[in-house]
Amino acid sequence: MRRILNFGSMNLDTVYTVDHFVRPGETLPSLEMEVFPGGKGLNQSVALARAGAEVYHAGKIGKDGNFLLRLLQSAGVDTSFVEVINGHTGKAIIQVEESTGQNGILLYHGANWQMTELFLDEVLAGFPGDGILVMQNEINLGGYLLERAAGKGMQIALTPSPIDDSLLQWELGQVTWLLLNEVEGEALTGKTQPEEILDSLLGQYPDMRVVLTLGEKGVFYADREKRLSQPAFPAQAVDTTGAGDTFAGYFLAGIARGQNEAEAMEEAAQAAAIAVSRFGAAVSVPSRQEVLQSLQEGKSVRVQA
Repeated sequence: MRRILNFGSMNLDTVYTVDHFVRPGETLPSLEMEVFPGGKGLNQSVALARAGAEVYHAGKIGKDGNFLLRLLQSAGVDTSFVEVINGHTGKAIIQVEESTGQNGILLYHGANWQMTELFLDEVLAGFPGDGILVMQNEINLGGYLLERAAGKGMQIALTPSPIDDSLLQWELGQVTWLLLNEVEGEALTGKTQPEEILDSLLGQYPDMRVVLTLGEKGVFYADREKRLSQPAFPAQAVDTTGAGDTFAGYFLAGIARGQNEAEAMEEAAQAAAIAVSRFGAAVSVPSRQEVLQSLQEGKSVRVQA
């Protein structure tokens, strides 16, 4: 099992369940409000750990976010590279549409944007060059981190979210695995069809391995040698927040333990299906035992049918 360093965000998520997304100028009462741990970085670290990976989380939180450390540690994540600073932990305001489970997210960076080049270099110095770096775009200095990790010889997995002007300046050719959804794929390529998105990305970055998630339409994988697809598993979705992070964590944990892409995608798709049937992001991530049991039960049903 290869070691994984996830350099990513940690947030306090306030989730509002609504009848529909708030429109401009509208005041809308929420149906329910809950506070959860979140941030794409934290979500992915929890998913990596629950999928059985040896994962180290790096980043910064304010003193108001100490319980996020406890959550990571309880999931089996090493937090020795997390720094607690004066200031506010990152925040997210999340609308969840009751009828569909779809979400919209407003972010406040907080401590997630207090990274320095010195801090990034110190963390990377403490990690082996044969490890895997997991990144998102919810901390500052992401381009610097990508360049320094690639120079160290690490393989890099990137979830390019959110896509902004700074990310478009990164050297994406240094990314080993690009894990993105169709909205992000369109933003990076200008294409809307899955095959066109994959063609465009591999045309620009032929050594990249691309994982394109399409929600209930499943997942596509592509590299220079092959293309694979994985159907989505049936799920009663109540909250899609963190589904992509659950998928990413499980997929990368599978790769780190030596699974091939098809095996890793199958487990990741099942994990995501379980996650969307629960409320919250990090707290909805299933254990690998749950995932394997669900896969086995599904195969038994198909055999009996």
